[in-house]
Amino acid sequence: MRLFRYLMLTHLLMLLSHTLWAQTSTSAYYEYEVECLGVELDGSQTLRAWGVGRNKSDAVEQAKKNAVRAVLFKGIRRGLAGCNTKPLIFEVNAEEKYEDYFNVFFLDGGEYSNYVSMKDEKRVSLFKKDKEKEKSKHFVKYGVTVRVLRADLKKRLEGDNVLQK
Repeated sequence: MRLFRYLMLTHLLMLLSHTLWAQTSTSAYYEYEVECLGVELDGSQTLRAWGVGRNKSDAVEQAKKNAVRAVLFKGIRRGLAGCNTKPLIFEVNAEEKYEDYFNVFFLDGGEYSNYVSMKDEKRVSLFKKDKEKEKSKHFVKYGVTVRVLRADLKKRLEGDNVLQK
């Protein structure tokens, strides 16, 4: 009888300890929107973007792509007033229509990187959010501050006949 109580107590403690220490965090699965931090006089926008990757460099690269993609297709809805909220491309399903073009454009180290700058990262880093980095078992999520050269990007798309003048 003592052995039975001992085994039951041991199993109960193991079950209880597993539920207390094996908590799963779902915050890394939450998708943050790109947020506008400011507009420069040269037609560029300073944005806060998030990216997910296997490591920090992959996540930062993805955050840059997300910032450019938001400027192109979604527009920037969060952040400071006075930011340009409209997307560059208004055409419905433009990403699918010009899929071949944008697949090459968004390759790792592709042409999109000519229109993204990280020079504001250090300046705005004094105002970091509480959750600049989030981890999961399989990936990490990083928030970075980037400057997207919106005017130059618009000229490029007009030159490539993706955007009509």
